[in-house]
Parts: sequence; C-alpha cells; structure tokens
Amino acid sequence: MNDIKDNAIKIKSYKFALDIVNLNKKLIDKREYVLSRQLLKAGTSIGANVEEALAASSRKDFAHKMSIASREARESSYWLRLLKDSNYLEENEAYPLLERVDELIRILTAIVKTSGKNM
Repeated sequence: MNDIKDNAIKIKSYKFALDIVNLNKKLIDKREYVLSRQLLKAGTSIGANVEEALAASSRKDFAHKMSIASREARESSYWLRLLKDSNYLEENEAYPLLERVDELIRILTAIVKTSGKNM
C-alpha cells in the first residue's frame, strides 16, 4: 500500500498542517478563535488520517482512512473560504492555501478511487 503517491500525500499533508498551525497563530493574534479552531482541527486531521492509512491493517481500512482525510481536506477548504470571505484572511493569504488544499483533495480522491477498484 505504500508507494510514491502515498509518500507524496504524506509530505504534502504534513506541510499543509504546518502552514495551518502557523495561520492559526496569526488568526488568534487577530482575536479570531472560532473559525480558526475549526480550520486547525480539519487542516491537521488530513495528515493524521493519512498517517493512519499508511499503517492500515487492510485495504478496506486504508481506503476508509484516506476517505476521511479527503473529507477533512474539503472541510479545510470550506473554512479557508469562509475566513477569506469574512475578511479575516486576505486574498493573497488564502489563495495559496486554497490551491494546496485543492491539490490534496484531487490526490486523495484519486487514492480513494484507486483503492476502491483494487478491493
């Protein structure tokens, strides 16, 4: 189950989580606590679920954990858009993160689809 795609998603999801942690610090400095907390939970959960998937005990468990990571990525996209549209994030702050989370969503969706076909 571990191949180059898995390693890429592991690295990309970890780097995304680090950026979300740092963004959370900035949002707290702006006294925004509720939306930033939601984003922190979803954004860091992507990588945590990828890590769990890579240690899965079965193909079914692998696909399930990756599908959870995909849903968390979609939720992260939602919170980022909401923070941008409510003016807590500038366009230039939000856009790179939105691009990266969209990439994560595409990769995770492909992994889940491939995993489903291989079961």
